[in-house]
Parts: sequence; C-alpha cells; structure tokens
Amino acid sequence: MAHILILSGSPSKTSRLNGIIQYVQKVLEGKGAQVEWINVSNLPAEDLISARFDSPAIQQANESVEKADAVIVASPVYKASYTGVLKTYLDLLPQKGLAQKVILPLFIGGSIAHLLSIDYALKPVLSVLGARTILAGVYVVDSLVKWNEQGQVELEAEVKQRLDDSLQELLEETDWHAKRRKDEAVGKVAEDVSSHA
Repeated sequence: MAHILILSGSPSKTSRLNGIIQYVQKVLEGKGAQVEWINVSNLPAEDLISARFDSPAIQQANESVEKADAVIVASPVYKASYTGVLKTYLDLLPQKGLAQKVILPLFIGGSIAHLLSIDYALKPVLSVLGARTILAGVYVVDSLVKWNEQGQVELEAEVKQRLDDSLQELLEETDWHAKRRKDEAVGKVAEDVSSHA
C-alpha cells in the first residue's frame, strides 16, 4: 500500500484548494493508498519564520515526509508563485528530503495566466530537495471549483478527469519505484551473500 503525503500550503481553512484535496484524498484512499495530510499553516508560525529545525512540530512533519512514498505539493498561486507559508516549510526540509519520492504538484489560481508557476517557481525548489520524479502536475482555475450548500466541493468534469488521470499516474509511478527499490535490495542481499561464499 502506497503511503502518500499531501503537503498543503493553503493559509485558509475554507480554500477551494482544500476542497480539491478532499477529493484527491477520497480517490487515493478508494484505491487503497494510505493518505496523510499536513496543512503547513497549522505548524507553529514562529518555528517556520525563525527556521527552527529542532522544533518538535517541524521534526514530526519532516518524519512524515521521510516515511512517504509520494508527496503531493499543493498550493494556491499568490503573486505568480506558491505561498510563502509553503516556502517557509520547504526551507526546513533536509537537503535531500524529497529524494526517492514521486512528487505531484497541485496548484489552484485565479486564471490560466499562472499555469507555468508549477514549472518556474516550484519545480526548481523540488529538484534542489532531491526530487527526481516530478510529475507534470495539475493546475486548476478556481472558478472550476465550487462549494455547494451542503459544504461539499463540486468540481467541473474536466478538472475531475485531469485529477483522476494524474492520481492514477502517481500511483503507478509510486508502485514502480517501490518495486525497483525492492529489486535493488534483493540484488544487494544476493550480492552480499555471494561475496561471503
């Protein structure tokens, strides 16, 4: 079972991004994945701003990232980039904290004009953190996401399809990487055994 961490940079509890994340979590859990969700804005602000690497809350969040097979990095777009609160947390990850993880960027913005913010603002930072398998990502224009009277998110069919396709790719890539690591471990054990024979 894949362990997938959703890392949200939304500073608002009523954000449309949270509605998308709820949909993503439901789809992934329906496919048997274990999903954990960290909303960075719930981490202690002083620890984030003061870059307290030794903060218990930051260390716990970093442990969650370390245990994950895949990470969905989600953020609204502010000023043509991801949120500052997300950046404060990414700065506290270990240098290779995203190594050997499959990464799916998930952004929401006011217009299609910021579509490339994933490629030009986020992906370079993810690469510096060791990520090598970064999927194309999903950018959603916020007018395609609505809350209904029951407080449930309503996504346009086109958005659901793009999310479903990207989540399927995420699961397939995560599974492939897990099998590869297992095969490499078996090969290493076999190599060690033969060298001692």
